[in-house]
Amino acid sequence: MHGDHDQPHVELLEELGVYMVAFDRAGYGESDPDPRRSLRSAAQDIEDLADALALGDRFHLICSSLGTHAGWAAIRYIPHRLAGVALMAPVINYRWRCLPRGLARRLYRRQPAGDQWSLRVAYYAPWLLHWWMSQPWLPTSTVIDGSGTFPNALDEKNRVMALSNGMFHQRARQATQQGVQESFYRDMAVMFGRWPEFEPTDLEEPPCPVHVFQGDEDGVVPVELQRHICSRLGWVNYHELPGVGHFQSAVPGLGDRIVTTLLQAPASA
Repeated sequence: MHGDHDQPHVELLEELGVYMVAFDRAGYGESDPDPRRSLRSAAQDIEDLADALALGDRFHLICSSLGTHAGWAAIRYIPHRLAGVALMAPVINYRWRCLPRGLARRLYRRQPAGDQWSLRVAYYAPWLLHWWMSQPWLPTSTVIDGSGTFPNALDEKNRVMALSNGMFHQRARQATQQGVQESFYRDMAVMFGRWPEFEPTDLEEPPCPVHVFQGDEDGVVPVELQRHICSRLGWVNYHELPGVGHFQSAVPGLGDRIVTTLLQAPASA
C-alpha cells in the first residue's frame, strides 16, 4: 500500500488479515532522492519494495492526493502485480489532453494566482521551479505553504489547527528532510509536467478493481474534472463523497471504508 491515508482501525485490519505498509517515496522522509524520478520509476519503486518485503505476487495499493500519479503509473506499468487500487482525491493535471479545454481552463483560473503560476512553471519550466518557489516576491503555491483556504469546513478547520499548533510545519520538515527540491518540487514537476507516455484515459482496464474516492467539496481537485475522467474510464468505480473536501484522512471512518471497499468483489459505483 502506498500514500498518506486515514489509518483504518487495528481491529478491522486484524479481522481481515491485512498487512499494511506505508513508505516514504523517493526524496521524502529518509528515502534517497531520485533526480530522474518519473511515472515509470514511481511504479518500479512500488514493485521493488513489494519484492523486497516479500508481499507476494499481487498486492493492493492506496494512493492519496499528489502521490496518486504513482497509482496511475502502477496501473500502466505493473498491472499484473495489482490486486486492487484505491485513489483518494487524485490530483489532476489541467493540461491533460483528455480534459474539456474550456472547462479545464475555467477551473484553472479559479485557483489563487500563486497556484496558477506554480503549475505553469512546473509544466513549462520545471528546472526553474525550485528558484521560483523560493522567491518571496513571486506568487507561489498556497497549498505547499499552507496559506490557502478551503471551501470544506473540515479541511479548513484542520488547516488552521495544524498551522496554530505547529503540526503543519513539523510534518513538512519531516517530509522534506532530503530537501524540498527532491520531494515536493520533483513531485510537482512529474504530476503537473508533461505526460508524454500516457494519460489516465489512455489506460487499458487492469486485471483488478480500481476505486476513486472524490469529495464534492474538494478545494484542490475540481470534482467536475474528476467526474469527467472517471466517466471516460468505464472500469473505474467512482465514489463521490458528499460534504467531503480534499484531505480525506480527516474524515472519521473513511479509512475503514476504503479498506473494506478495496477488498470486496468489484461492483459498479
